[in-house]
Amino acid sequence: MSVLVPLYVHPAEDPAAWHRLIRCARQTYAVVLNPASGPGRRPDPAFAAAAAAVRAAGGRVLGYVDTAYGERPAAEVADDVSRHLDWYGADGCFLDQMTASPPELPACRRLVKRVRRLGAAPVVLNPGVYPAPGYLRTADLVVTFEGSWSTYVSAFSSPPWTARFPPERICHLVYGVPAPLVPLAIRTARQRGAAVHGPVTGELPNPWKELTPALTEEATEIAGGAGQGDGREGQRR
Repeated sequence: MSVLVPLYVHPAEDPAAWHRLIRCARQTYAVVLNPASGPGRRPDPAFAAAAAAVRAAGGRVLGYVDTAYGERPAAEVADDVSRHLDWYGADGCFLDQMTASPPELPACRRLVKRVRRLGAAPVVLNPGVYPAPGYLRTADLVVTFEGSWSTYVSAFSSPPWTARFPPERICHLVYGVPAPLVPLAIRTARQRGAAVHGPVTGELPNPWKELTPALTEEATEIAGGAGQGDGREGQRR
């Protein structure tokens, strides 16, 4: 399965969710680690242990960094990425609240090159909407939808140019999905050209504090055995 898992809850607050995530780490595209809306001011031993366990179980860890839609200086963003790499052994980074329009694309390219030089891989961008096509050429993965299930089923549309890009470069993050409909959300994302997905049942203000039900064995089987025999599993590592 290609599940991107932002789990924004402290391991001490919900250890059961983290234990289940670690057991299912191989099913994920990556786990987004977010100790304090970023790496925090100092290392958090609980998050460091959780990140190490995810990686030991065969998963990848992405350090969460807020770019404030291009308002944060690139040096600050790069410093946050460095802290994730040094403190938590992150593999790559999840750059949240990214820009999406053509005028900001050159700055995005420079930022991605900068964090790649630090050793971050993969680099995931989250504008939360379909950006200009150049953004998908810049990063390893782009979140082109982040929003509620009701919006996803009633007001979703993708530009025609997205057909030029492999589905493995596109991710949809949907919250507020009724638990029985999580398998449908997975199938819908794949039908809409997103090979990576992250449906959760949680709601605002922090829908990502709950672990996605997509990692349960039942949801995996109902969704059609995503990642089993589809030719993608061996390409993610």
